[in-house]
Amino acid sequence: MNGTPALVNDVMTHRVVALRAGAAFKDIVKVMHEWRVSALPVLDDAGRVVGVVSEADLLPEEEYGDGDIGRCGQVRRPTEVRTADAVTAAGLMTAPAVTVAPDATLAHAARLMARTGVKRLPVVGRDGLLRGVVSRSDLLKVFLRHDEDIAEEVRREVVVRLFGPYTATLRVEVHDGVVTLAGRVCETALIPLAARLARAVPGVVDVHCALTGPPRRPEPARRLPASGAGAATP
Repeated sequence: MNGTPALVNDVMTHRVVALRAGAAFKDIVKVMHEWRVSALPVLDDAGRVVGVVSEADLLPEEEYGDGDIGRCGQVRRPTEVRTADAVTAAGLMTAPAVTVAPDATLAHAARLMARTGVKRLPVVGRDGLLRGVVSRSDLLKVFLRHDEDIAEEVRREVVVRLFGPYTATLRVEVHDGVVTLAGRVCETALIPLAARLARAVPGVVDVHCALTGPPRRPEPARRLPASGAGAATP
């Protein structure tokens, strides 16, 4: 962690198992069971990710294993027939695969998972080759940082950079990932930016900003005119 947003490469699982397109149904189930995963990337002969096989892709085989009529007496749709009749990864997989780059931020990966409804994303380099896998639990690892580490990064990367090295009067406290910023700063316009940058530090749950600007100087008292000043001389 160096003041930049945490990246997928920081938390992803680098050692992963993948399938070839010709992997058989039972082999896929066996690998999922042994590795305790719910989805597996599928690679072509060049090692590029071409799809993903998940537990959901395997279920039609079980659901329609006793014939073409579904449990409710309805005839299967053509897509369901193809999936249920598939016996290799190439026929079972969901393609194209939803992937993420290793230099993507965790926020981007989280939004991608939420939008597509997947729990794991293959991490793919610019060459299309598999680099790893990132899961929902991986994205949460950043919140395991100690409060002291978070506080130190906020001081170094936010407070000092914005307000200079002479910031002994500024207080940075972190409790359960919640950052509190307090004290007076010279430039009031930088306060919203300080709160925003602190919130972007990996592991921060929320920010309470109690920073204030310099105290107002009292306005000089107006001098009242001397008694009779300006009065016409009789």
